[in-house]
Amino acid sequence: MGNLLYVIAVILVIIWAISFLGGYYTGGIIHALLVIAIIAIILRVIRGAA
Repeated sequence: MGNLLYVIAVILVIIWAISFLGGYYTGGIIHALLVIAIIAIILRVIRGAA
């Protein structure tokens, strides 16, 4: 389950970066999803390092 969350988080970060750099409007929901994605990545790094 944690691996799936990590993959989803990476995909969300990539989508956000493409929309941010490309100038496409994705709405406010992508920013909320990005925060969740970053939290998932940070938790993965912390648990992997411990």
